[in-house]
Amino acid sequence: MTQGEKRAVMSLAELDAFLEREFPQMFTHGRIWHVLEIPPHGARLRMDYHPSQLRPGGTISGPAMMTLADFAMYAAVLGAIGPVGLAVTTNLSINFLRKPEPRALYADCRLLKLGKRLAVGEVTITSEGSDEPVAHVTGTYSIPPR
Repeated sequence: MTQGEKRAVMSLAELDAFLEREFPQMFTHGRIWHVLEIPPHGARLRMDYHPSQLRPGGTISGPAMMTLADFAMYAAVLGAIGPVGLAVTTNLSINFLRKPEPRALYADCRLLKLGKRLAVGEVTITSEGSDEPVAHVTGTYSIPPR
């Protein structure tokens, strides 16, 4: 790491332990959510396929993709500021670009702005085996005062 380069405040192991402790409900269907990377001001996640995510027509549902995007933003924010459980979504906007096949999805989040009270980011969601985006998401998180 060169001088001036930033790195994540929370490691993957620390984030995983935090989620297990604070959000056990995330694992209702088993371990389908995986934080793969926490680069500075970003996150890469994988959501394994589960039949409960399907909508009529055999594609992954919009709510499942929105959950993945929201989780990616949350992981990126916590990676940048540390274990602040009360950071909350204040806005989430999604554009569905393609019908995702029933397989794992990846979310790549990049924080565009990280301030004291707000974080703004974007998430690109792709299907396993393809680089073509299936959804593009923008969102804002409110960060509580410390």
